[in-house]
Amino acid sequence: MKKAFWLAGAMGLALAQPATAADSVKIGFVSTFSGPTAVIGNDMRNSFELALDHLGRKIDGKPVEVIYEDDQQKPDVGKQKTEKLIQSDKVDFIVGYIWSNVLLASLKTAVDSKTFLISANAGPSQLAGELCSPYVFSTSWQNDQTPQAMGTYMTQKGVKSAFLIGPNYAAGKDMLAGVKSTFKGQVVGEEYTVWPSQLDFSAELTKARNSGAESIFVFYPGAAGVQFLNQYTQAGIKQQIPLYTAFTIDETTLPLQKDNAIGVPGTQQWVNDLPNEENKKFVADYRKKYPGLRPSFYGAQAYDAANLINSAVIAVKGDLTKKDAMKAEMEKANFKSVRGPFKYGNNHIPIQNFYLQDVVKDADGQLSLKTVATIVKDDQDRFHDKCPMK
Repeated sequence: MKKAFWLAGAMGLALAQPATAADSVKIGFVSTFSGPTAVIGNDMRNSFELALDHLGRKIDGKPVEVIYEDDQQKPDVGKQKTEKLIQSDKVDFIVGYIWSNVLLASLKTAVDSKTFLISANAGPSQLAGELCSPYVFSTSWQNDQTPQAMGTYMTQKGVKSAFLIGPNYAAGKDMLAGVKSTFKGQVVGEEYTVWPSQLDFSAELTKARNSGAESIFVFYPGAAGVQFLNQYTQAGIKQQIPLYTAFTIDETTLPLQKDNAIGVPGTQQWVNDLPNEENKKFVADYRKKYPGLRPSFYGAQAYDAANLINSAVIAVKGDLTKKDAMKAEMEKANFKSVRGPFKYGNNHIPIQNFYLQDVVKDADGQLSLKTVATIVKDDQDRFHDKCPMK
């Protein structure tokens, strides 16, 4: 009993002490590190680790501790891991989140605890609009923006009609809504498939072929994108109906998609050959640190997340209790992004360029992605007006 009273008294005393600057910077990183989509999470982790290497493994002189957690691509697991990182591990920042449904399930925990959350991929419309928060930033985009760029490109090309296919979850709905918002041709049909378990798209491809559509637009990240492209080619549809994509072909899927990806354009805010010096160093050092691999846009966004955190901590001279000052610094996007300069909107979603990318063979005969053109400059998401932050 005496011991119990002593522990209670000590705990109360500890809670009464004024907050002081921490000895280290603790970062929680939630992503998918198991199953078919682990390749995405691994690329994000690889890039985040490379960014820490470039920072000397310290931020404002403080050692960095990163705790990686696997969400297993499940919203409930992601929420549990987020709660653990914030409530038990007491992280200062939480980063990652590939999937919009996982992020939405985890969001309230971070916001309620006033823990800075940086989405390095997922960009559901709610995050840009009514669920925006002073404590939430993105180093990627709002989901609709990338397919909106593709819809713009399809219109510029004079495409008259399209059949849309995507997975039935938050990001899939945002993607198809995005392309519809800018594509001026006729949408003759749209199909939503079971996510993430469905990997047979023969029924949807048959519907697309029978629809009479002049083109197909598809959004399938990771393993689903590999399967879709294989089936699209094997069914002979590639020779009949052009395919336009968002997030379906990237450096994590290209080694498996191979020649099937040639001639299939996509859109993105980062491509590996962007000419700024930060990006050249990132790509070269990634390939050196991880032989046989190329960084993807997922990794580029995670790399930027580390540098966004670095800018915030330096601004407050390591005093992580100064959250208002850290927020103000992060809003400036005052770091050298691998995508080139960008700025934040009122909702903490980047205002940035979007590019057309194509698959080519490089000097070594290896398939890689190449920037073809800038489709949209300084694009701001269409939900920022719904965000109460001004």
